Amino acid sequence: MKRIVSVSIGSSKRNHVAEVEILGQQFSIERIGTDGSIPKAVEVIRELDGLVEAFGMGGIDLYIWAGQKRYIFREAKQIAAAAQKTPIVDGSGLKNTLERKAIEYVNAMSPGTFREKNVLMTSAMDRFGMADALGQTGCRIMFGDLIFALGVPIPLYSLSALNRIARVIAPIIVQMPFRWVYPTGAKQDEQEATTKMDRFYSWADVVAGDFHMIRKYLPSDLKGKTIITNTVTQNDVDLLRSRGVSRLVTTTPNLQGRSFGTNVMEALVVALLDKPAGQISSSDYLDILEQVNFVPRVEDFGQSGA
Repeated sequence: MKRIVSVSIGSSKRNHVAEVEILGQQFSIERIGTDGSIPKAVEVIRELDGLVEAFGMGGIDLYIWAGQKRYIFREAKQIAAAAQKTPIVDGSGLKNTLERKAIEYVNAMSPGTFREKNVLMTSAMDRFGMADALGQTGCRIMFGDLIFALGVPIPLYSLSALNRIARVIAPIIVQMPFRWVYPTGAKQDEQEATTKMDRFYSWADVVAGDFHMIRKYLPSDLKGKTIITNTVTQNDVDLLRSRGVSRLVTTTPNLQGRSFGTNVMEALVVALLDKPAGQISSSDYLDILEQVNFVPRVEDFGQSGA
């Protein structure tokens, strides 16, 4: 059995193990959270290096985009460098393929989800594929990169505006401690005690992006809204249902009770392709996704808006 391990600087309360058969091969897929500790993540990776098929790097992105230029997070580079024998990926390869296909899938299945609707995307600097695909659906998009990463309540309404700002702030952001811009460790189980961001959720018919970003300022009333996100546990699903969410879409499939992150799915794809991660192209990802028939998880809660 091939072992895939996601080492995450997120909360250990979200750990999970699943055994699945894909394309005739048996896989053990495991998430190990280090509760915000980067040294612990490095330690775990070094201990398992060469003993597992592929690593996913969870709870942190390796880089963000500003137009066509990418900027590498200082702390993420440190984690990635711990793997000397086993390939390690952060999910970026799938964010531009799987997440793009997920939006296209939902749009084909239910065009009314997006056309002329308001979509709040919590962050596009790390999810360009999703942002680009949403832009093709006829919706109105609000980009919340400043709101959700920096706590600055200024919405942006075009990728060009975001890219102009990103070129200024991205070189600074990637040198910061990652916990300053994204919930890590126990912060993933908390919400900010403020209602100052509620108006952005209220504007939206659809809220899309990283779940921890969405949860950060989650209002009490999400009646009738669609949430499009990535990694959710059963507790997360129950939380969204209790807030009145009408539909939940996860860009990764449900594996034995939860949706794993894109870093886990990318590590799985790397293991299936059996070639160095740096040599895998977008067409390779698309080919394997077609073979595996990964489709988004879609759950209708039967709760409509007023």
